Amino acid sequence: MTNRVSPLAPFRHDTFKTIWLASLSSNFGSLIQSVGAAWMMTTISDSVDMVALVQASTALPIMLFSLVSGALADNFNRRRVMLVAQSFMLGVSVLLTLFSHFNLITPWLLLSFTFLIGCGTALNNPSWQASVGDMVPREDLASAVALNSMGFNITRSVGPAIGGVIVAIAGAAAAFAVNTISYIPLIYALFRWQPKFDPNPLPRETLGRAVSAGLRYVAMSPNIGKVIFRSFIFGLSASAVLALLPLVARDLVHGGPLVYGVMLGSFGIGAIAGALISARLREYLSSEAIVRIAFIGFAVSAGLASISSNEWPTNAALLVAGACWVLALSLFNVTVQLSTPRWVVGRALSLYQTTTFGGIASGSWLWGVAAGEYGADKALLVSSIVMLFGAAVGLRYALPEFKTLNLDPLNRFSEPLLKLDLKPRSGPIVIMIDYVIAESDVPEFLEVMAARRRIRIRDGAGHWALMRDLENPEIWTESYHTPTWVEYVRHNQRRTQADAVIGDRIRALHRGPAEPRVHRMIERQTTLPHDIAAHKTPIDMS
Repeated sequence: MTNRVSPLAPFRHDTFKTIWLASLSSNFGSLIQSVGAAWMMTTISDSVDMVALVQASTALPIMLFSLVSGALADNFNRRRVMLVAQSFMLGVSVLLTLFSHFNLITPWLLLSFTFLIGCGTALNNPSWQASVGDMVPREDLASAVALNSMGFNITRSVGPAIGGVIVAIAGAAAAFAVNTISYIPLIYALFRWQPKFDPNPLPRETLGRAVSAGLRYVAMSPNIGKVIFRSFIFGLSASAVLALLPLVARDLVHGGPLVYGVMLGSFGIGAIAGALISARLREYLSSEAIVRIAFIGFAVSAGLASISSNEWPTNAALLVAGACWVLALSLFNVTVQLSTPRWVVGRALSLYQTTTFGGIASGSWLWGVAAGEYGADKALLVSSIVMLFGAAVGLRYALPEFKTLNLDPLNRFSEPLLKLDLKPRSGPIVIMIDYVIAESDVPEFLEVMAARRRIRIRDGAGHWALMRDLENPEIWTESYHTPTWVEYVRHNQRRTQADAVIGDRIRALHRGPAEPRVHRMIERQTTLPHDIAAHKTPIDMS
């Protein structure tokens, strides 16, 4: 019988436990701030579009800046990046509290503050999520991601309701003040954490090159691409419920801020239940089946909320919606993390967040406009139809199965001794590898080399080609370029244990007397002599 990993196993690691507890405080404050901002907008603006834009203004920066933040997470000390992000959000929250207290807030100023807080979140999230793998061993990673989701939704279950009480009694400025204080425990916990990282002898990637490497890796990883595509559809469709919930509370149920807070609390309680049952569901159902259940369950919940005029049926629907929200998003997150090596995990997660929150931001605006034109009830009905479409998309783009790959570095590469004095920036570098392949093995060789091409390009190679010698047809030559020598070394260091399968198959097909011959060359441009180039003397061809 297989031993099950305890869902609480990550709490054995003190660093994770401390920062997880501090994150509860921060998440608690953030949710109270969200209630205050959403309800304040209903009091200072009559536009339903502006109400929906409160959520969009928080999600939009995550869509716009997460990829850059992911590159920073992979190339800088993640603890320091998080400290900068948390300190920035603390400062913005202080200003929001003061402006609200002195009645200086306007609709666009409120959106500006929430946008800046979203910028801090965009900077923080890739480093935080990538740091989970630095705090716990790989076998506990899935449980740690689920605990993070559970922690957020524990605060969601009570935070919004308490936020509604705070807003009803003391006003939105008090809610913003509570959020300001909530950053302090996490900043203190990050100051105390002293992670140890293996030193990298290679120079740090430039920001542009790091972003390009992240985009390239995801583009050449089909399974990650499917996850990102499905998460965008989910964010686009499911965002309707949270974006329009203030209008549901005010117009469909005819309640106040307390009712709105209780509704968010119901969503949070459902999310906790979803986190608790997610591991058990993965034992009996495929990843695609769970995601389809989440889409369909959310669609039913949105439909019920659109036709209900009583808060109790609406709260029951929100319980289901919360569970489906966590089931889908936690599964997306874990699949990305377990499909990505450490060197690029921040960028992969940032791309996942970019598309998910891009769907949430664009969906929040779209459903807000629809609610303004046709009413919140009709907008929710249409969104439920889109969710059903998202479930049907799985028939063509099914989510990959939940599995753990060995993505530790392969460490088979050793930098060769060179007789030319190359600098790290010397290049371009051209690599050519000769294989001897029997005619009977050519079909299998071509199949394996197609996988090799994807891995090469994914890890930073360019101009990949496979050539066959016309005079000696058994000789095949693989070639590719890297822009500099240091990028060639970095390319080889990125290979993982999981990639070794392809390399081993290629070597097994090689029939030469020795290992495949590797040619490492540097390109050199040739030009005409200066006097010929200057005078352009015609050449007599007669």
